[in-house]
Amino acid sequence: MDAQGRGRADNIDPADQWVLNPNTGEYELRLTPSAPQSPVPGPRKPAPPGAGGTRETSAPEIPGQRRRRAEPEPPAGRRSRRQPVKKKSKAKKVLLWTGGTMAFVLVAASAAGYLYIKHLNDNITSVSDDGASTGGFSKDKAINLLIIGTDKRTGSGNEGYGDAGSVGHADTTILLHISKDRSNATALSIPRDLIVDVPDCQTQQSDGSEKVIAGTENVRFNTSLGQDGRTASCTVRTVTELTGVQADNFMVADFNAVKTLTDAVGGVEVCLAKDIDDSDSHLKLSKGTHNISGETALAFVRTRHSVGFGGDLSRIQLQQQFLSALMRKLSSNSTLTSPTKLLKLAEVGTKALTVDSQLDSIGKLKDLGLELGKLNPKNLTFTTIPVLDNPAEKVKATVVLNDTKAPAVFQAIKDDVSFTAVKKKQAQASKDAAAARLEGSKSAASAVRVRILNGGAPPGSAQETLSWLQNQEGVLKSENAGNADAELGKTTLEYAPDQADQARELASLMGLSGSAMKPGKSVVNSQGLPAITLTLGKDFQGAGVSLTTPTKAPDVDSKTTADKVTCAK
Repeated sequence: MDAQGRGRADNIDPADQWVLNPNTGEYELRLTPSAPQSPVPGPRKPAPPGAGGTRETSAPEIPGQRRRRAEPEPPAGRRSRRQPVKKKSKAKKVLLWTGGTMAFVLVAASAAGYLYIKHLNDNITSVSDDGASTGGFSKDKAINLLIIGTDKRTGSGNEGYGDAGSVGHADTTILLHISKDRSNATALSIPRDLIVDVPDCQTQQSDGSEKVIAGTENVRFNTSLGQDGRTASCTVRTVTELTGVQADNFMVADFNAVKTLTDAVGGVEVCLAKDIDDSDSHLKLSKGTHNISGETALAFVRTRHSVGFGGDLSRIQLQQQFLSALMRKLSSNSTLTSPTKLLKLAEVGTKALTVDSQLDSIGKLKDLGLELGKLNPKNLTFTTIPVLDNPAEKVKATVVLNDTKAPAVFQAIKDDVSFTAVKKKQAQASKDAAAARLEGSKSAASAVRVRILNGGAPPGSAQETLSWLQNQEGVLKSENAGNADAELGKTTLEYAPDQADQARELASLMGLSGSAMKPGKSVVNSQGLPAITLTLGKDFQGAGVSLTTPTKAPDVDSKTTADKVTCAK
């Protein structure tokens, strides 16, 4: 299609052609046709003098179409043998003419829109996830997105930042967990100086070949990327081993991305509790609130010596404040209602970020963006993995995991527990009904008759539970009934109404919540006697390990939400 057929799209700023569709809530491309439209028929002109008994139809002359010859009026008192032509209403004529014009516009818009989408797809750089991720996020599940900021110098003007010649280590890493119901999210910062074990990592090389890069123990977390040729998939594997949470997708950004993204949104607002003049990061700002972008924004997220205790943990607080400000700006009306800003963001974002192979198109990124867009900033919590100074060092340079506090934080993320007070969508009546199932009398353990099925737990779990119940809890009337017909995500306990006291006793021993109890019918065991049915799901973690999911997140040393402006000290 030539330029004229596209509505001369190459001479039009695409940002000026996108408008908000109120029915879908999305922006759509609208192009103005370059060729003039055919005139809409107007009122019939009066007959010229001398026309006498002739008349003309009101339709205009159309090129390529023969004009109908004027007909004489029939004599008075006689009817014409030709029936008079019924005129189309003016409204119908307008619809016919504009309908043809709109068809042309839609064809032109589709062509130009396709070309622009193809252009954005060409901007995207993707790398293999090497099987380290889950294979991509799902709209009906919780989402875990690993965001990796590297210290690699790309773009002009970045020579003064980071280590010279760095291949790009994991300088800033955040595990972003978005809840299943999209009511809340947790952004968990991972210190670059945290001592971890980096596992073996299968990595796709530039020539397409596969190579297993050997892991290392007791090293800084930031070496999980760049060191020994490791790619972002190695960082994903390291985070999975550290937290037990497997990322669905990952994104990588370098120094230049901070500058270009903040320029695209017109800067973000940050706050300082004191004057800062840092010669290392080149940040020079006075106390108070500032709108920063470009070089200043990069200097802000790189500063550490002039805030807090001058270490990496202090810098993490600045980075969290910056990301909170960026999210507020992205979700503000000034951004969402500006086609120019949104297209600029699409242009810059697709160039600034490297994504995994499951996010390698603008369509997939749009779908992820729509899921993220459901979040309210006040329910996005920023926190940091609980750590301690490395006791093996006299001069404190690295940190180690706080084994007392960190596991509870990781478990809360795996259990999809919010770190902020959020009203869940589940009806209160349903919660109350589930809790009521645990209330009431309980039978003795020796009176509980139960069949145990494996419905998704690790192999051998049913036998392990049977041995534990019989040998340690006194549930002697129990048996291993093999595998269930289908796998379950959650462990369930089904019982008949007259077996509720047995079910409550077993639920207490197993640490089951009321939602795991399923009133139903009894079954007969191998001896032909009625029994309740315990089906171990994928959430089973071992005999004697409570299966009650916590509803409240653990306390953490540092926590802030994205809707608040916190001044860095």
